[in-house]
Amino acid sequence: MARPHQHLLNRDGRYFARIVVPKGLRPYLENKTELRTPLGPDRRLALSRLHGAVGDLKHRLRLAAKRALEESGVQAAFDLYPLTPEEIAVRNYHERLALDDYFRKSGPEWPSIGIDDIYVSDLRAGIAGKLNDQTLLKLVGGRLERYRHLGNTTAEFGTNEWRDVARALCVSELEALARVAERDEGDYSGEPAHPVIRKSIAAEDEQPPVPLVQIFNRYMAELQANGKGAGAEKRWRPIINDLVKFTKTSDARKLTKKQIVEWKDAKIITLAPRTVRDVYLTAVNALLNWAVSNDLLETNPAKDVKLKVAPKPITRPKGFTRDEAVKVLKFALAYEPPKRDNLQIREKPGTTAAKIWAPLICALTGSRISEITQLRREDVREEDGIPYIRITPDAGKVKNRKYRDVPLHPQIIEKGFLKFVEASPDGALFFPPMEGQRVADPAQTVSGRISNWLQKNTVVPEGVSPNHGWRHSFKTYGLEAGIDGRVLDAIQGHAPRTAGENYGDVTLMAKHAAIRRLPAFAV
Repeated sequence: MARPHQHLLNRDGRYFARIVVPKGLRPYLENKTELRTPLGPDRRLALSRLHGAVGDLKHRLRLAAKRALEESGVQAAFDLYPLTPEEIAVRNYHERLALDDYFRKSGPEWPSIGIDDIYVSDLRAGIAGKLNDQTLLKLVGGRLERYRHLGNTTAEFGTNEWRDVARALCVSELEALARVAERDEGDYSGEPAHPVIRKSIAAEDEQPPVPLVQIFNRYMAELQANGKGAGAEKRWRPIINDLVKFTKTSDARKLTKKQIVEWKDAKIITLAPRTVRDVYLTAVNALLNWAVSNDLLETNPAKDVKLKVAPKPITRPKGFTRDEAVKVLKFALAYEPPKRDNLQIREKPGTTAAKIWAPLICALTGSRISEITQLRREDVREEDGIPYIRITPDAGKVKNRKYRDVPLHPQIIEKGFLKFVEASPDGALFFPPMEGQRVADPAQTVSGRISNWLQKNTVVPEGVSPNHGWRHSFKTYGLEAGIDGRVLDAIQGHAPRTAGENYGDVTLMAKHAAIRRLPAFAV
């Protein structure tokens, strides 16, 4: 598989040279985010034109940078995109071949012109170092001055640096003439023989590696800078490490679709296909798409890797039926922790309280379990005689990162929840204050303990999530009570289903009226 070229862009079968414009230079380039030059639909010709086109684009960036520096009052450096003599030679080589392609299209006369043997002899003498500066100037001075104008070199006439560039251009011209002669015979397979050109082209093709783990670290850093990604960091890092181990490829540039397909096939032997599709492939796709959008990679080799997954058989509702809900709530409200003399293994009061109160609050608010287990004393409030809880990112994770106020159902109050809150110390209601940095989210830890406890005591029916099942049930109970779907979504923190639902607010009063329509549980 050919390696992707850094600045080559393929859009619907047409090729372009592309360079991303740094943010600070965009005002000086018509606010463009990137510069492009069309190279045509033929990949071979596009590659031959690429190097010259990229140089011209870099020159435009250089001029923009010069303007930016001048307007800031800073003395502008002339050469912002210097090239080594070898790089200039390669660029000239490709430009000469692109020009040959152009002339061959113009008519049959071009191949019959022939090559000047004296010019070839002078180039060989220049490569050997036998020519003085004036002769070199006549031979390749025009080409060298062009690259000075483009800002690729600042070499002054007569200096050793200038002679180095001139000799490299002699090599470039001679190699280009050799290819032209081969083409006159119908042979387009020729490759440069001189090491100045051959090694430089190989170095260009061998782009620097982009470690997959490094991409992952940058992606996570960006997510975390926006307050996201903590869960993805924990779930996805082992997946990325597994991909590297399987493919024996740490360089993301060298990843191929074939490797990812083989990795996918290996994973479905030991994992459920749904897990491979929704976790493993999703993680790799998200990461590589981010790398492409940030110009770290040209393409995402995982983009078209698919895995068909049969739908799960559904044999019952996702939420609790009324009778099932009553069974769980009775069990929870009657809970008393085991009596243990050893303080080290005695259950913490916050965990006990969470087992008692969290199922009932989830059942009558439709909230996510961790939104309840992270509640603080100050999150239980009252306004205009309406007791409510404020679910807020200030307390912990909220999926949409927006606060919402949820009125408390009368049954929650009758059972004594407000008295429990009043008797609790400031801070979190369901776990103790912890000093230092936490490895695990304490609200998630408590949520997991509730789930394990309910399942261990076989009060949760098979096929229902011990915690998330309440969100399905709440929606069902709400619709049965005739509550508007938009109000139910606002109570549960679901996104609006249409643009129109973004207009107007579902107020605390509207949510309170809806919550009161829900029948109490017979507990």
